[in-house]
Amino acid sequence: MTSTQTPIVRMQKLHKHFGSLHVLNDIDMEIVPGEVVVVIGASGSGKSTLIRCINGLEEVQSGSLDVDGNTLLPNGKSSQALQTIRTEVGMVFQQFNLFPHLIVLDIVTLAPMKVRGWSRQDAEETAKRLLERVGIAAQAGRYPSQLSGGQQQRVALARALAMEPRLMLFDDPTSALDPEMIGEVLDAMRELAKEGMTMVIVTHEMGFAREVADRIIFIHKGEIAEQGSPEQLFDAPQHERTQSFLARVLNH
Repeated sequence: MTSTQTPIVRMQKLHKHFGSLHVLNDIDMEIVPGEVVVVIGASGSGKSTLIRCINGLEEVQSGSLDVDGNTLLPNGKSSQALQTIRTEVGMVFQQFNLFPHLIVLDIVTLAPMKVRGWSRQDAEETAKRLLERVGIAAQAGRYPSQLSGGQQQRVALARALAMEPRLMLFDDPTSALDPEMIGEVLDAMRELAKEGMTMVIVTHEMGFAREVADRIIFIHKGEIAEQGSPEQLFDAPQHERTQSFLARVLNH
């Protein structure tokens, strides 16, 4: 990654509390366009909260957060910026969150028509292309209940991509899937990474993290304990907390 690029995400001295619980502590982080950043750490370390702050799903209490030139102010004082960010940032969650009463094609076309104001024809053309891209074009006329978990998660991915986001966030997108379905979702994400999509991914899939990441960030108790290339983090971790975490997850 070239350091001359303007970051698409810039966090400075970011703090997030849930009541008395200090979930994110003094976070400094920049992500440049085209970079794939994978966030790892134990359950409850603050990984999901970190990426949910990027698109304003969680309000921060102090610090600064800039996403694609839009500044999110602490304590929810930036509704216009928030609207813009949510339009420009796609997110795929652990749970698929698909409308059960809509067929796949309509699920993918809904936001571009409502938010972007696209015609049905343009939205459907884009949706069909994206469903093809994530390998489920044949499921366009089906309802979510008729799909496997892996297929549903790929619908969720196509739905996020339909808004033509500048940045994609993934909150542990394979954790709710059966083991045999994980690969098909990771394959779709691999393709996105190859195409140069800017991505921030929370995952427990360490082999995938090593393969796709430009940079790995290890979070421990709400702080960035260590970050670096996959080679640095996996082969020569400097921090004892990183070492013990990797020893635990890689020996499973």
